[in-house]
Amino acid sequence: MKIGRKSATLLLLAAFLSTLLAGCQENRADTPPAPSTANESAEAPTEAPTGPPAGNSAGNNPDSQVIKEGTIQKDGNVILKELAFVYNEHTIAVSDIADDEKLESMLGEAEEIKSHTYSEDDGLNMDMLIGFTEKQYKFPGVEIKTIDAAEGKKFYIFNINITDSKYATVRNIKVGDSVEQLKEAYPEGKLLGNGAPDEEDDFRYEPANYVDVMTFHIKDAKVESIQMYTLLD
Repeated sequence: MKIGRKSATLLLLAAFLSTLLAGCQENRADTPPAPSTANESAEAPTEAPTGPPAGNSAGNNPDSQVIKEGTIQKDGNVILKELAFVYNEHTIAVSDIADDEKLESMLGEAEEIKSHTYSEDDGLNMDMLIGFTEKQYKFPGVEIKTIDAAEGKKFYIFNINITDSKYATVRNIKVGDSVEQLKEAYPEGKLLGNGAPDEEDDFRYEPANYVDVMTFHIKDAKVESIQMYTLLD
């Protein structure tokens, strides 16, 4: 009787193991094989980049030089357009290239135009300017000086002197404005004297360096004249 029970138990266990083994084999057959990485890499070539790598463009590269709009490049020195005045929607600045036709098209007919070429025997003792030709333009309320290094080269503005309120700086300061208005518009500038209201003084503004300067002459606590210039070598 015991032998019969053991035989039945062994038969049931064998049947269970056969069923379990058949299920495992079926699961293996249904699972798809993993793709070959090596074959896939060989069949899919790398696409070449169509643009510059991120961070190397002029807009993203912090080392790229960006020159602000409204500036002039002159002999490696960026001269800000702060040394300029506005008249009838025209902006005229120190270091601008200018001739008779250009200036008169913006300011009208000149009252007077003078020209002088520096030489050893002109009695002016300006040895550093020998060979240079200077032209002076006088318009109502503003005088402009241009200079040229040699014949055939273009003239550029190196001095502007304003005495009329119809010409405004690019920060909208005019002859007749108060010292308070001037200080508010040019907080970087400074009075060279004590700045007493009943005395004359000069307010100096240097936007880029010690070579390019704008000076406001003060009288009775108001702007009497405005001079913009660059020093000549």
